[in-house]
Amino acid sequence: MNVIENKLVESLKEVVKELYQIEPEEGFVMVEVPKDSSKGNYATNVAMRLTKMLRRNPREIGQEIKDEMLKKMPEIEGIEVAGPGFINFDIKKDALADVINLILEKGDDYGRNEAGKGTNILVEYVSANPTGPLHLGHARGAVWGDSLCRLLLFSGYNCLREYYINDAGHQIDMLGISLMERYRELFGKTPNLPDDGYHGPDVIEIAKEIKEEYGDKWLNVPEEEAYKFFRNDGKRRELDRIKRDLNYYRCQFDSWISEQAIRDTGMIEKTIDKMTEMGLVYEAEDALWLKTTEYGDDKDRVLRKSDGSYTYFTPDIANHLDKVNRGYEKLVDLWGADHHGYIPRMQAALTALGLPKGTLSVDIIQMVRLVENGVEVKMSKRTGNAVTIRELCDDIGVDSARYFFLAKALDTHLDFDLGVARKQTNENPVFYAQYAHARSSKVLKNAGELEKLDHYDQLTENQEIDLIKHISSFPDVVADAAVTRAPNKICNYVQKLAQFIHSFYASCKILTAETESLKQQRLALLKASAITMKNALNLLGVEAPEEM
Repeated sequence: MNVIENKLVESLKEVVKELYQIEPEEGFVMVEVPKDSSKGNYATNVAMRLTKMLRRNPREIGQEIKDEMLKKMPEIEGIEVAGPGFINFDIKKDALADVINLILEKGDDYGRNEAGKGTNILVEYVSANPTGPLHLGHARGAVWGDSLCRLLLFSGYNCLREYYINDAGHQIDMLGISLMERYRELFGKTPNLPDDGYHGPDVIEIAKEIKEEYGDKWLNVPEEEAYKFFRNDGKRRELDRIKRDLNYYRCQFDSWISEQAIRDTGMIEKTIDKMTEMGLVYEAEDALWLKTTEYGDDKDRVLRKSDGSYTYFTPDIANHLDKVNRGYEKLVDLWGADHHGYIPRMQAALTALGLPKGTLSVDIIQMVRLVENGVEVKMSKRTGNAVTIRELCDDIGVDSARYFFLAKALDTHLDFDLGVARKQTNENPVFYAQYAHARSSKVLKNAGELEKLDHYDQLTENQEIDLIKHISSFPDVVADAAVTRAPNKICNYVQKLAQFIHSFYASCKILTAETESLKQQRLALLKASAITMKNALNLLGVEAPEEM
């Protein structure tokens, strides 16, 4: 809700309480923008909702509310009780337009709010194994996590972006062996690649880099020493590639946490000691088990296997407990759809350790299909493997690559249409939004310096009012998108804002307005709208060009 909507709701609550001695519950009093602008700027059905409680005619109730609201809110131009009891409000135009100067004053900070003030929140996303380049399966989670963190920071949260590096265990062992064998192959030796090793072109490329850097050095050392080098160096180089690709994709991280470091520093043993002291574990079948069934899981889970090795679950518990110990009372993880069943056990483990329910929230990333000309695209044209984030960005641009992943809710399947993403027409939602900003910027550039205005009493056209109401709602949309962890709501907002800007531009003369004062008021509205568009696109990690 914008400032006027908030004031309408609060004033209506006060009137209902004063007239009928009723304390309205949250959500009982609502206002909305009528689809037909002739019905007023805002409307409420509160009179009809009071009918059953008061056992009176809703139009009579509406009339009583009307009389009191006219006394309470000087911003109201007029009120009409219509139909079965709707109350329609016309707001004075200058009251609606006060937001223009607010936006011009705040600039890049317009939309900032304090919805999460004082909340320490850690968001973990991507967290792919450093065994190859990032693909489309990682792309959706990467951009969603990044945009979510932008929203949280803009809404007053103390937010940390974190990447958990799965750099321990069997998959890293296989990377080391695969890389060592590819390196040996470059010197004419027959490679002995394991079936579950890594056969992609990235491993061959790294082997060539190592050969250029070290020559045949690693052919002339004990195999165990060579393997240890290839395991560690391969992991480092793959992680460096991931970081470069994420940076290219405009996805930044504040913290990189290594699973291997968690194992090496004894965090796992300390966590198990704590669980043992709390009576949360028991031994059976030569394994150590956690009593997760007592905390909502469908069965108890193994922490340490009969061979003495830890399950993946165990360092993950230590990692999440460490997050809380670092001062983050709210944790959010983004996981792939195949990890859905993993959620109850992790939440059960944290609850067992004494953390409040709701400490960990997990958002599931549903599958993505890349489509071109109605046909699914599964493989890279260059390598024959899965399409990488970098290839996608090179093909359609970073802006489209980000926006298309953000436009639809994370928990729904997504068909990513490459053909539409490449178009430089209004059919492409990214182009449509960016063109609205570029068009506004061009007009403002041609207008020169704007006058500072105190009143916007001449902005009375429907297109102007629609635009004013929409830009005034931006801070509340941002706060809602942050609290509900839904960046797609910003995409929805951007599309409607672009529609209103284009409609305003087409219907209202700006540089050739009838009077200089009207011209200046319209330019101010256009500038406020451009600022709002730029700030909204920035929350999506999408550029707001001044020329196209």
